[in-house]
Amino acid sequence: MNNNKKLTITVPLPEPYHTADFLAFHLRDNHHVAEEVTENRVMKGICLHSHPALLTLEISSGEARVTLSTDGPGPLPEDEARMQHLARHMLGLIQPVEEFETQYQDHPLAGPLIRQQKGLRIYQSATPFEAINWAIIGQQISVQAAISIRRRLIQHIGLRHSSGLWCYPDAAHILQTDFDGLRSCGFSVGKANALLALSEQLESGALVLPDVVTPENADAVSASLTAIKGIGTWTVSYALLRGFNYLNGSLHGDIAVRRNLQRLLARDEKITADETQEWLADFAPWRALMAAHLWRLESAAGY
Repeated sequence: MNNNKKLTITVPLPEPYHTADFLAFHLRDNHHVAEEVTENRVMKGICLHSHPALLTLEISSGEARVTLSTDGPGPLPEDEARMQHLARHMLGLIQPVEEFETQYQDHPLAGPLIRQQKGLRIYQSATPFEAINWAIIGQQISVQAAISIRRRLIQHIGLRHSSGLWCYPDAAHILQTDFDGLRSCGFSVGKANALLALSEQLESGALVLPDVVTPENADAVSASLTAIKGIGTWTVSYALLRGFNYLNGSLHGDIAVRRNLQRLLARDEKITADETQEWLADFAPWRALMAAHLWRLESAAGY
């Protein structure tokens, strides 16, 4: 066992890598409850082996230096491989971005945008469970309201690393609270029931989620999640995008995507959702990645 309970690895980054966009994704909560972002570093509280842990990703000179510090047992022998996967997952390195760019860099309309934003990726939540939680919380409310509920949930569960950062709970820790506890955090009745049902199914083994969703298993994963009352198609689409590296969601209903497609096409009239869906269809199986390029026209923090 490592006496200082730390493990450090180095992950090479492709060139170019959009460090500022990666940092912006983790900068949503300005209270810095579970994430702390500095000039080139993200510190994030996570749950590892049911104990608080701190994951630090520091980016410089074409690489990410990733350090795991745990308050529980370990690091265990399998944790180095787990860290490699987690770092590559969060950094968006699992995504076949280069293949997408090679195929579409000469597209008559999208090509210039793709070349201009070369290396763009969709950065991921630490775990699929966290991504689904965030999608449930964010249903039909403002981003700021969702951030507040997320913060209250994290503090309510009470998993805190010795560094002072709170840790995002796993399904087992969610089940240590109850319906009333979630309601006190700001969850609606439907959202509280959905999160508890999701956590119960994951803990019982009734629901098993893959690390990565592909076009081959996307329908099955979507069906298993939408079978839980309170989890609809929008929730699943966002969760697959941010937690499973799934790049083929259409996102044609997103207002920013439609607005920026209108800008790209130099159209005076607004683009409808159906028109956006038809246009994005040509980019399968990377429709969501193309949508991210449209998002990025507007804001680094918007995708």
